[in-house]
Amino acid sequence: MSALTQTPATRSTVGQDIGGTVQKYHWTWQGQTFVVAYEMRGEGAPVLLLPAFSTVSTRAEMRGLAEKLATQYQVIALDWLGFGQSDRPPLDYQPAIYHQLLHDFVRDTFSTPIAVIAAGHAAGYVMQLAQQPEVFSRIVLVAPTWRGPLTVMGASKSVAGMVRELVRSPLVGQALYQANTTPAFLRLMYGRHVYVDKARLTPEFIAQKREITQQPGARFAPAAFVTGALDPVTSRADLLQLFQVSLPVMVIIGQQAPPSSTAEMEAIAAIPGIQTRKLPGTLGLHEEYATEVAEVILPFLNF
Repeated sequence: MSALTQTPATRSTVGQDIGGTVQKYHWTWQGQTFVVAYEMRGEGAPVLLLPAFSTVSTRAEMRGLAEKLATQYQVIALDWLGFGQSDRPPLDYQPAIYHQLLHDFVRDTFSTPIAVIAAGHAAGYVMQLAQQPEVFSRIVLVAPTWRGPLTVMGASKSVAGMVRELVRSPLVGQALYQANTTPAFLRLMYGRHVYVDKARLTPEFIAQKREITQQPGARFAPAAFVTGALDPVTSRADLLQLFQVSLPVMVIIGQQAPPSSTAEMEAIAAIPGIQTRKLPGTLGLHEEYATEVAEVILPFLNF
């Protein structure tokens, strides 16, 4: 069950926004109601922007794309529950939450099929919803992933679960989380997997990212993501099966993405009918190379 309640719109806050007008979606899950933040910019046909799941996930990472697309479309960028400026309750975060949230948000917000651009793990949730007819008109997946970091590293399900519970615990968990969100650690992770140009990882940039991690309840959803609890599917075969849809789908692959992630993207690209583009960048190319990404997306949306 869910309910859409519009609250008075506010101007977005620099550093946490896409430069538009912020709205609040009041969503009910298992008897509890949470506030999910989203933002609108531009006019025209709607395009939904879904940021990647990560420790620093926020709709602000879609700002560069939003600036380019808003010249022709109305863009709507969402903060996932547990991330960004949305509520961050200490839930047992699992795929069912995000499957239902995306389904309800799209149903309650849009009256016609929409275009959607999803980064990272958001790709799997989009393709799950795409199994329902007349939800999306076109789909763009930027550096799509489906396995959390610990899963990619080869951690067993039991080990990943133990780490997740440790991070969720009151004292030890907070200490572990703080150790993994220091400026030095964030810069290291961005330099390895997210950005190509390390010169962009300025102290100001890293400080903005760290601020995202320091909000009340900030560790719960990221802990689920990192340990694989938010993986939308359990195997590559299950993911590829989701692409048996009669919709235009474009996949954008980062040329410097990690080998394991590249292999998953290439498997998607090999599906007949999938349009594929390769651009500079790695897992964060939707943010780092937003202009280049927009340049290949706009002709696809305008076709």
